[in-house]
Amino acid sequence: MDIVLFGASGFVGRLVAGHLARSAPAGTRIALAGRSRERLEAVARDLGPVTADWPVVVADASDPASLQSLAESAQVVVSTVGPYLRHGLPLVEACARAGTHYADLTGEVLFVRRSIDTAHALAEASGARIVHSCGFDSVPSDLAVLLAHEWATQTGAGPLASATLELLSARGGFSGGTVDSLRLQLDTARDDPQAQRLLADPYSLSPDPSAEPDLGRQSDVFRPHRRSATGDWVAPFVMASHNTRIVRRSNAVLGHAYGPRLRYAEVVAFRGRTAGLQAAAVTGGLAALTGLLSVRPVRPLVDRVLPSPGSGPSERTRSTGHFRLRLDARTESGRRCEVLLAAQGDPGYAATAVMIGESALALALDGDRLPDRAGVLTPATAIGSPLVDRLRANGFVVDLTA
Repeated sequence: MDIVLFGASGFVGRLVAGHLARSAPAGTRIALAGRSRERLEAVARDLGPVTADWPVVVADASDPASLQSLAESAQVVVSTVGPYLRHGLPLVEACARAGTHYADLTGEVLFVRRSIDTAHALAEASGARIVHSCGFDSVPSDLAVLLAHEWATQTGAGPLASATLELLSARGGFSGGTVDSLRLQLDTARDDPQAQRLLADPYSLSPDPSAEPDLGRQSDVFRPHRRSATGDWVAPFVMASHNTRIVRRSNAVLGHAYGPRLRYAEVVAFRGRTAGLQAAAVTGGLAALTGLLSVRPVRPLVDRVLPSPGSGPSERTRSTGHFRLRLDARTESGRRCEVLLAAQGDPGYAATAVMIGESALALALDGDRLPDRAGVLTPATAIGSPLVDRLRANGFVVDLTA
């Protein structure tokens, strides 16, 4: 197979299968994989005539032999089976051994670190590209900084000194799977001091965190504050704790080509008379959610109002959603550029299905244009410009101005 989609009968898996059905070129060999043959065959039937003849592959995350067989049957494996910290590592290892490219949607720092530690050398030796975080975590962040770096290189503007990604607006929902991943990371960190240190380290996904520049240890934004230069207010971005580490890994994998002392951050930006209150409300909400999920005695009460695993936003929410992000990048020479990224569709589901679907198609079909690199990588270092082109062809706005 060119692509095997593992977890195709799950909530997100169905969305990714639908995108592949619409966008894959004729003749692309795609299979659907998961635990239940009956559910996979139902997905293939429900998506229409294009998918009716797609093969189905029975495999289980708890059965290493089935995962190895799955990996050996494909050029690219896409996994939507989470939480990845609980279920993901055996498939990553199987793909790394088989020389099979792999893409997922993880936003779990602890899982990516374990993947690096156990599979990077295997994947380098076999030629596999193991590409984590191919959805809203962390494709927009990773590609925006890559584009700023390419502009700086092409114009002779010099290394990047700072880059800040701002969430300007977004609309969408979240699924039970996302909540389950957050719960698992919190539980693991509470019981494991080493996991706590990894989550606190801004360079925790770098090849060698101890070799990174201090820069105040790249302190992320944890509280609302007003920026003196612009007068607007910013608050922490809920995905920054993962995205920033993916971008820093990209820089390190590329030999710190972006800039040896690049400071990178992500925020939610607010403007207007109530901007300060909005920034405080977002910060307080994030702190409250994390705090409540961390306290086991109250978690059953919180779970009653949160979506359960296997569920997600409605079709209307997915279709009417959107996101707009802007990267403000400055070089050591003082020059500046902006990168705007925007798309219609719920960022975590409709837009994410496009991002990971196109990542898989790029890995399977764009071999001559991909970077000559293997190992546990990032969207920017494994795919790069071909993914930018594919997203633009699917209606994404990806514009750079200087």
